[in-house]
Amino acid sequence: MKTATAKVSVLQFPGKGTAAKPAGVIADAAHSTVERIQTQARFTFNEAVLPDLGMFGGLFELDAKEYKKPVLAAATNRVGSKTQIATAMGKYKSLGHDLVSRSINDILVRGAKPLFFLDNIAAGKLNPSVVEQIVTGMADECKRAGVALIGGETSEMPSVYREGDYDLAGTILGVVRKKEIIHGDGVKPGDVCIGLPSASLHSNGYSLARKIVADMAGLKYTDRVPELNGRIGDLLLIPHKCYFKEVYPLLGDVNLKAMAHITGGGLIENPPQMLPEGCRIRFKEGSWAVLPIFEWLIKTGNVSKEEAYRTFNMGLGMILVVSAKKLDKALRKLRANGANPSAVGEVVAGHKGVEFVQ
Repeated sequence: MKTATAKVSVLQFPGKGTAAKPAGVIADAAHSTVERIQTQARFTFNEAVLPDLGMFGGLFELDAKEYKKPVLAAATNRVGSKTQIATAMGKYKSLGHDLVSRSINDILVRGAKPLFFLDNIAAGKLNPSVVEQIVTGMADECKRAGVALIGGETSEMPSVYREGDYDLAGTILGVVRKKEIIHGDGVKPGDVCIGLPSASLHSNGYSLARKIVADMAGLKYTDRVPELNGRIGDLLLIPHKCYFKEVYPLLGDVNLKAMAHITGGGLIENPPQMLPEGCRIRFKEGSWAVLPIFEWLIKTGNVSKEEAYRTFNMGLGMILVVSAKKLDKALRKLRANGANPSAVGEVVAGHKGVEFVQ
């Protein structure tokens, strides 16, 4: 079986409570962690991953014949305060899903096919079981999208992070033919917006959500919320949805003029990024399902409409723009790929931005 270099770095800084700790103890934790995650990483390998040559970096062979004038697309992301909910629940696998899915979606909107992923996990104290859960989540999502997890770094830094704290980051690299890059330049008034539903909060809005849960509702993450039929922590840990399998097959079949991944900034700040000057999006409220978790957060936290649309995805994880003539075909193809799309708005003339109408 092909293998790639797995690199684990463990840094021990002098400081309170660390000076007397034998370096071998730290190294043992590192080696245990490596053993746990190597199997998961190899699970994602394909024929493009080159054998382990004993070097520091992973290697991936790009078939240049498949791509005329190939352009590399890259994105880097991290998981924020959602990690604190995972710690409270003792459930970390979804964080790995989040990191990979969010990164894939970020390059998918440019028309790129993801190739490989690299992760960076830092902690105040390594817990091999926790790291294994995180990497298992990454590997599952990578395998689902045909992406190779070819390496990364896991660092223990007690002088930087408190015990129990985790900082997770990752980088995706993909490729797209230069002539097939999605720029959004062809978007014009009269085009239609298709919305793809989100699974939950995905990776954004957790600072506000945590404040509502703890300070306003006075709940622990393990508490059950009857209106939501589940524990609030479990609902907040639902993974970020990856749209690659639903959307990528359309690129050679339907002219997708633009795409927007709804992350930080919600439905107010993300969609305008895909628009040319002189165009804005008019969303029709009620044309998609707002998930119960958002309704509960808005009601419990007394969140204004503007703040909700700017902070949360409100049930839409991805927006696609097509011409009105291609709408039916795009909807049909998306459904065939397992998506549940709906027409959620239209492009109109005006200052770049969004508006919401009943």
